[in-house]
Amino acid sequence: MKQQAGAAALSPANGMTRGNRWKPAALKTALMLAPFVVFGLFLLFHNVNPVTLYISMIQSTFGDLYGFGEVLLKATPFILTGLAAALPAKAGLVNVGGEGQLAIGALFSTWFAVFYLDAMPAALGIPLMLLAGALGGGLWAAVTALLKVKGGLNETITSLLLNYVAAFTVGFFVHGLLKDPNSFNWPFSPEIASSLRLPVVNGTRLHVGILLALVLAAVTWYVLARTRLGFRIRVIGSNRFAAERAGFRINRTYFWVLVAGGMLAGIAGMIEIAGIEGRLRASTGVNYGYLGFLAAMMAWNHPLRIVLTGFILGMISVAGNTLEIASGLPASSVHILMGLVLFFILGSGRRSSR
Repeated sequence: MKQQAGAAALSPANGMTRGNRWKPAALKTALMLAPFVVFGLFLLFHNVNPVTLYISMIQSTFGDLYGFGEVLLKATPFILTGLAAALPAKAGLVNVGGEGQLAIGALFSTWFAVFYLDAMPAALGIPLMLLAGALGGGLWAAVTALLKVKGGLNETITSLLLNYVAAFTVGFFVHGLLKDPNSFNWPFSPEIASSLRLPVVNGTRLHVGILLALVLAAVTWYVLARTRLGFRIRVIGSNRFAAERAGFRINRTYFWVLVAGGMLAGIAGMIEIAGIEGRLRASTGVNYGYLGFLAAMMAWNHPLRIVLTGFILGMISVAGNTLEIASGLPASSVHILMGLVLFFILGSGRRSSR
């Protein structure tokens, strides 16, 4: 009888157990809402009604198909550059170079589109342009990879510094070899052929690039979670010395995960050219790589969760314009909200791991 009473007390039907089961969900919900509460205090300090502003921000992003499409547009490069950071992170590497890899991917795809793919049909030209973007991002990441495996240099520092080199490289081309002769001295490339533009949803600017980002996120997750290669990558990231004793080729894995990450970011650059810009500018994709790195950190480098965090950052980015109009604060104030979201999500993840 005593055993039955004890089992009943510990059974899932017991109210105390149910309460304990709800505590993690309640805590996560509170941590998700906390950034908006703290940001609301910031708004109140500047004499802005946070409730009214939040309603306006939601209406601007989800009020119609166009606004929702803009959120998905912003989320696309965040997802891909987030994957570019997450894949090397699983091997214990820190790739902050998504910004530069995206820029060089955009440069390569524009170069091939302008000089070699201009007369090709969409069915052939767009895939080749995609390969060019992946090639550019992969080659740029290979510089970091070689410095890591051959020179022993820290990949965090080299990938970060190469972002600035990439920006100057793009600037060099749009002011020189790739400059549009009909640009009235503005620094941008000629417009790519209309056949090389990605298909869009009627009434919006949303293109099929978001589907590609979702597919690549799923493929990255599958490789890491369900394949022998992914197992090796995760073992190396967990304990490099144990992996060495097991005979794993550490440097070879380091090299290829960095290159693969660069290819993902390079594809993001191609999508920006073929889906949004239509031509290369010095400002193409600026800060997208850093926000993608932020998305990866918020998702704890889980490829599928990056889809969600990329969407959240896309929503906040689009709502920044509404924030500027409705509150009078600079649109850059939305980065405060992004930072708060990051801190609280990382805090919740740390608590969960404990």
